[in-house]
Amino acid sequence: MTGNKGKYTEAARIAAEFGIRLKQVNRHKIEIQSDDLKEIACFAAKEASEAILHPVVAEDSGFFVHSLGGFPGPYSSYVYRTIGNKGILRLIQSVRNRDAHFQVAVAFCKPRKQPVCFSAMVKGVVSRRPMGSHGFGFDPVFIPSEGDGRTFAQMSTGEKNLLSHRGRAFLEFFNWLTTKPRSRLA
Repeated sequence: MTGNKGKYTEAARIAAEFGIRLKQVNRHKIEIQSDDLKEIACFAAKEASEAILHPVVAEDSGFFVHSLGGFPGPYSSYVYRTIGNKGILRLIQSVRNRDAHFQVAVAFCKPRKQPVCFSAMVKGVVSRRPMGSHGFGFDPVFIPSEGDGRTFAQMSTGEKNLLSHRGRAFLEFFNWLTTKPRSRLA
């Protein structure tokens, strides 16, 4: 469950590799305030699965800038809407340590069951300026350590999925889901 078209596109592309078709639910996601991404995603998945009486996948992610004590973290969506990439760059303009990471929690829940959660992280640095036109959110200012020096926004969805926190967590989730699909979805 996400209202973010970019997140849905990334997850749907990975799902298609497993022969799974995701459906984006047009429903307001109840997002609790917490410093724990797993708690946020699990709550959203459980609440939505109970409301629509179908299995649900919910995702919550955060951008953690180390020199800012992990800010914006789980509040990334709000921070992006209010100060954006330029605001983050201003906050660390004179900082030498530009280390950062993205973290994600992907929660799956069936009605009247407890959620199962998958998480992943990708380390990198904050660029000096926004670069690239793909992706969304903080992608234009994040250069993953395992990459080739490009920001996530300079990569195609397929390239980003190979390196990203979201790509890794959804890959783990779909591997888990397809090991025993009948029992996982029943």
